Amino acid sequence: MSTLEQVRINFSNDSVGLLNFCLGFIMFGVALNLKKDNFISLINNKKAVFTGLASQFLLLPAFTFLLIFLIKPHPGLALGMILVAACPGGNVSNFYSMVGKGNIALSVTLTAIATVVAAFATPFNFSFWGNLSPETSEIIKSIGLSFTDMFKTVSIILVFPLLLGLLVSSKTPKIASMIEKPVKVISFVILMAFIAVATIDNLDVFKNYIHYVVALVLLHNLMALGIGYFTGKLFKNSEQDCRTISIETGVQNGGLALVLIFNFFDGNGPMALIAAWWGVWDIFSGYIIASLFAYRSKRSTNKLKQVVK
Repeated sequence: MSTLEQVRINFSNDSVGLLNFCLGFIMFGVALNLKKDNFISLINNKKAVFTGLASQFLLLPAFTFLLIFLIKPHPGLALGMILVAACPGGNVSNFYSMVGKGNIALSVTLTAIATVVAAFATPFNFSFWGNLSPETSEIIKSIGLSFTDMFKTVSIILVFPLLLGLLVSSKTPKIASMIEKPVKVISFVILMAFIAVATIDNLDVFKNYIHYVVALVLLHNLMALGIGYFTGKLFKNSEQDCRTISIETGVQNGGLALVLIFNFFDGNGPMALIAAWWGVWDIFSGYIIASLFAYRSKRSTNKLKQVVK
């Protein structure tokens, strides 16, 4: 495992800048989709919103630390897992909530609120849980990570574009409605192209070291999806809301994790491998869980029709 310490991902400053732009553009697109109804649903469905936020920012980081304590991965991999768990949900979660017959209004609302909360919660959770273990704490101290610097980075990449999108949506709703879909499509295509190019540029690294992270990310992601769903059930949320909370907790913003790794950890190989593979894997796992939820809905509908007959 010691060879992992020498791994570095090939990522230029221009690439980091492009990834920053991609994430900001995506959040701008998410905000264009926010309507007054989303904020009304927040008032009417406070329990689901607070359950979703607690699942993402309290339970997932805590259970991630517990998982690390039990399986004891390489410190760099462990720190990558903590960073991913500290990030908010990714915007593609809104699409998966729609596919999985979840509560789309709740999904969009949670994405927006979690993005704002993340400005404080992401650096706090990362610093708190990362410093609890001597091995991971040593890595954090070696680069002199500043809570304030991370707060500024998360705010610039996620919060400011979100606020700009909200401003456009509220002041010029016709323009927002016109550009909403193109922005979503363009941002998704740019991000996928970026991931493809970055993967090709680092193909040797992935081929040689990906086996270290596949099982870890699979286990971590399954745990995240489970935490979201069963926390929703524990607090007696509706089935629709539980599905959305599961997806919001399980589909994390791996892109943000990568940006933070390249901004603050000089492309630390083990951390970047976790974040990069998470970003690829949760695209598949999100669709799989959403499809399973949709299948359950279809079966329930068919059973109900048979009973009626």
